[in-house]
Amino acid sequence: MALTKNKMVSEIGRRTRLRNHDVQRMLEALVDVWFEELASGGRIELQNFLVLEVQRIDRGERRGMLSSGEPRRVIHRLVVRPSKTLKARINPDHKS
Repeated sequence: MALTKNKMVSEIGRRTRLRNHDVQRMLEALVDVWFEELASGGRIELQNFLVLEVQRIDRGERRGMLSSGEPRRVIHRLVVRPSKTLKARINPDHKS
């Protein structure tokens, strides 16, 4: 089962007793802030949960060509890493 934006808004509203409209505005603002941070090459760290960061991979000038004929030089990839706490919750038998 997927946790959609609407389900998140409802559950956060229920737990905090905030109006769903206010929760939705906060959630959309949070996504905007995260989007801007990641788009600028930043990193987001949520303690005891996860880390989101943009990884820059330099492929060099001779490694492949784009469809336009331009050499591919740099690729950016979004990396999501769980915290040790989350890893332990997901896989309690795993020893770090």
